Amino acid sequence: MSSTNETLRVPLQRLAHGRTGDKGNVSNISVIAWHPDLYELLVAQVTEEAVARQFAYRRPQRVTRHLLPKLQAMNFVLEGVLDGGVNDALNLDSHGKALAFLLLELEIDVPAALVPLLRQPG
Repeated sequence: MSSTNETLRVPLQRLAHGRTGDKGNVSNISVIAWHPDLYELLVAQVTEEAVARQFAYRRPQRVTRHLLPKLQAMNFVLEGVLDGGVNDALNLDSHGKALAFLLLELEIDVPAALVPLLRQPG
């Protein structure tokens, strides 16, 4: 973690938690803010482009974000990331259940004023 210009760069897991689901070759990942005041920061930085970069090695065909502001959450639909789906994949995680953890490693810049709202590591 580095601190520059009164911001702290931390993994997304300090700001939010996630859940993963699948259907065929499509994974969906929900990201839910730990605190309502962190939601706008998530909206600004956890974009379709940022998620596509985070999963570049899985070569998603498309990444779509759905915002759920009343829940301080968002849902990402990643098409073509499960190696063909449960019945076709040789991947040990053919359901993609671990993909939420990969997304939660995305680094986020947090203004100093919001640092007290972050979850502590570990």
